[in-house]
Amino acid sequence: MSRRQVNPARRFVDSGSIPFSGSLHPKSRSSPLLSVGLVLVGAFLLIGYSYSGSGGFGGDKNAVSKVEGDISCTLEVQRAIPILKKAYGDSMRKVLHVGPETCSVVSKLLKEEDTEAWGVEPYDIEDADGNCKSLVRKGVVRVADIKFPLPYMSKSFSLVIVSDALDYLSPKYLNKTLPDLARVSTEGLVIFSGYPGQQRAKVAELSKFGRPIVFLVKAKLRSSSWWIRYFVQTSLEENEAAIKKFEQVATKNSYKPSCQVFHLNSYH
Repeated sequence: MSRRQVNPARRFVDSGSIPFSGSLHPKSRSSPLLSVGLVLVGAFLLIGYSYSGSGGFGGDKNAVSKVEGDISCTLEVQRAIPILKKAYGDSMRKVLHVGPETCSVVSKLLKEEDTEAWGVEPYDIEDADGNCKSLVRKGVVRVADIKFPLPYMSKSFSLVIVSDALDYLSPKYLNKTLPDLARVSTEGLVIFSGYPGQQRAKVAELSKFGRPIVFLVKAKLRSSSWWIRYFVQTSLEENEAAIKKFEQVATKNSYKPSCQVFHLNSYH
């Protein structure tokens, strides 16, 4: 859809018609430098408005969904891959990552030796880059609503890693999603979750008809004690051996995660 043209008469008003008053009133004694300065200020304001209102000069964007905030646990997963490899060993041979920006995690995992990787992207990827869209076309990454059963058979992966996804689910949906994540893994489930107090929100922009409409869905960032109680309620046991190994490797490599990391056993 073509963008609506701006009314020329309004443009002078929006940018400030004062700079042009000299040309409309020849007898004005306004300083030329002042007029030039005001013109420049008006130009900068127009540029800023264009970027904030339409996302730049590239035209309208389709619906976009992404996660924004102080901390990204998906980025934390990428930082933690070397630690996870050492802690889990052969269990990292066939990995499923679930969370926003999963293409970046999958791409990094695929560069690791003896590692196969797949991903589930829970949000829209209309603005994804060529590499991500290629992974989707090949079926390596799937776009799916994780509130419903994952499109995989039971025990399809050795390890499932989740980030920036469960924090947006209420207990009603967690009761279905978390067991399903454990269902498709054989040797464990690793959850990266934000700490209470961290700012994070899912941002959706709808810019079909001009300026984007933005709404926020705040993450439900829970404490470690809340998660542990919840794991017990859903009959998911913490993987004590993996926790100990992960902590040892993290300490040895001076790695300190900026997100909570939980290690769970799969259902047997």
